[in-house]
Amino acid sequence: MGARVTAAHRFAAISTSERPTGQRVLFQQAVVLGGSIAGLMAARVLSDHADHVLIIERDDLAELDVPDERIAADPIHAVGPRPGVPQGSQVHALLPSGLKQLERWFPGFIDAALEAGAVDPPPATNRFYMDGALREDPPSGPAAQALVSSRPFLEALIRHRVLALPNVRAVCGRADGLVLKDNEVSGVRWGDEEVAADFVVDATGRSSRLGDWLESYGFPKPPMQRMGIKLNYATALFRRPADAKVQTCISIANPGPGKVARIGGFTPIEGDRWTVLVSGYADDRPGRDAGEFRDRCVGDFPAEFGEVATNAAQVGDVITYHQADSRRRDFHRLNRFPARLVAAGDAVASFNPVYGQGMTSATLHASALSEYLRGDPDLTKPATSYFQDVKVVVDAAWQVSTMADLALPHVDGPYPKGYRAIQWASGLVFKASMRDQSINHRLGQVTTMLAHPSALTEPRFLLRALAIGVRA
Repeated sequence: MGARVTAAHRFAAISTSERPTGQRVLFQQAVVLGGSIAGLMAARVLSDHADHVLIIERDDLAELDVPDERIAADPIHAVGPRPGVPQGSQVHALLPSGLKQLERWFPGFIDAALEAGAVDPPPATNRFYMDGALREDPPSGPAAQALVSSRPFLEALIRHRVLALPNVRAVCGRADGLVLKDNEVSGVRWGDEEVAADFVVDATGRSSRLGDWLESYGFPKPPMQRMGIKLNYATALFRRPADAKVQTCISIANPGPGKVARIGGFTPIEGDRWTVLVSGYADDRPGRDAGEFRDRCVGDFPAEFGEVATNAAQVGDVITYHQADSRRRDFHRLNRFPARLVAAGDAVASFNPVYGQGMTSATLHASALSEYLRGDPDLTKPATSYFQDVKVVVDAAWQVSTMADLALPHVDGPYPKGYRAIQWASGLVFKASMRDQSINHRLGQVTTMLAHPSALTEPRFLLRALAIGVRA
């Protein structure tokens, strides 16, 4: 009898940095719905398995295609937010696990991004505050190259590489439904046309209509979980001097008696700029007024925020964003589902964006798709193993972000099974991480999605954390 394959084993296989091998052509044409990062990454994977890959996206991707040289020459004006990503102007973070996947699928990506203007801030220029106190050793993954940029910049680099593939093309339009034959997807309705498809990936984001399309053919909708977070945040850009002693600063204020939960951060991005975020929950709503934004930086966050907002020149307007909930569609729970169809990215799950898991999850979904397609799949049956692997990725991100969100006074669930025990263990590990480098390192691996959260529940690890707590 073989050893049981755990979620941690599957997560390790999906998140590997090893180049994929064993690809073979399975389809004449694969279609990807949506050209954001999840859709682009899916197209990259499908390019190894299809004669032709078609991306259908409401924004004109060909018109947005910009080579690295133009971005490097003018990183401020060469790319910008596109209509299909309303949150594109807000602070975005690519976690180390996501960076590893980009390098896996586009060898040389890191060096090319840095040459084009992305920033790799020296560790000595980073600050991390927890409840107003500076942590000298914030949770982090293994020492590795960082890649900090705006979302439009990063997406432009990925988009250019995907559209340069000889068997990938993009069209401007909106998918209006699926075409099914004998419980298999055979095409996509697009405007007045029907496009033939041997395989379809839905990467249309949080507002995906896939459930309605399935229902129209008599299939069940995937069950959806929602956690109401009522997140409000605002972002502004500031000029960044080359000699700035602090490049990156993250501040987390937890709720408590007389304390308001707030998360803020500023990071260096291309074009010698800072992108600065301030956030609040429920009725705490940052506005678009530049004076109010500056006052929040000065009054609600550590001094480094006030120094940037007061002394650096603001570039452009303050832009606000609201996200009512985190949500996940549990495709893995369906007992009926069409063959030759999967979903990826926010169409499966989207989380509280302040934890930076979205773009990284999209890259891991692409690697899960590669695992499925390289595993000699039976294409006459639903992609069950793919959705099981995606569940592993979603569970990992969901546990990290929602455990923090459940501590907010206005969030009333849903609570996971064993919530009190998980909450106790999480608090134990976090406190021990401030006194023990090995625990701090492992906590960082989990929060940056380099390791599965089960790494924090191993008995020997918890006993070590408990012993440290007792000594303290």
